[in-house]
Amino acid sequence: MTTTISLQRTPFLRATHREVGYIFASLFTAVVGFVWTVTVLALGIGTLVTALGLPVLALLLAGARGLGAVERGRVARLLGRRLPGPAPVRAARPGAWARITAQLADLAGWRAVAYHLLMFPWHVFSFVLTVTLWTTGFAMALLPAYNWVFPTYVGWPGYRVFDYHKDGAHHVYYLTHFWQVAGVSLAGVLLLLLAAGLTHALTAVSRRAAAALLAA
Repeated sequence: MTTTISLQRTPFLRATHREVGYIFASLFTAVVGFVWTVTVLALGIGTLVTALGLPVLALLLAGARGLGAVERGRVARLLGRRLPGPAPVRAARPGAWARITAQLADLAGWRAVAYHLLMFPWHVFSFVLTVTLWTTGFAMALLPAYNWVFPTYVGWPGYRVFDYHKDGAHHVYYLTHFWQVAGVSLAGVLLLLLAAGLTHALTAVSRRAAAALLAA
């Protein structure tokens, strides 16, 4: 199944707001998961020549599992998809070394490590794209509400689109007529509709990644 941009999503749906909230919060959780994974993985690999390496890697997997549980909770609350968590790690026999080896053999933990590494760039990309589209769309759509500020307080006849000098000529363009401001506002509304659909498509990828790498 391929992910498509759904124009049935609008900027005013509560589900859309939750998806935007998920993407915004993902920047923080993605950084935490990536920094934890890279730092502890590098420490564990670097100390494998000593007795400390394997316990550090076991700690890596336990932490990745915990962060994965947080992510499953976010997916359930904000994206509406509940994912079953993997079974807890159980040692075959008592003892610290048995618990460490059981943790190291935990496939769910390794999948969580892969999730934090692979989804970090995706969540950063989703955040940047979402912020850009939504802020630009609202700025354009609401132009009729604040275009009066420019002639009143800035000294421009309207919003200035560009102003530069080239070959001794001064090139400047303002949005002064009603049809210009209305056209920009309409383009902003269309951009917001596109942003809502694209937000849904971005979070659909996150849903599927969480289901593939963090669920049981």
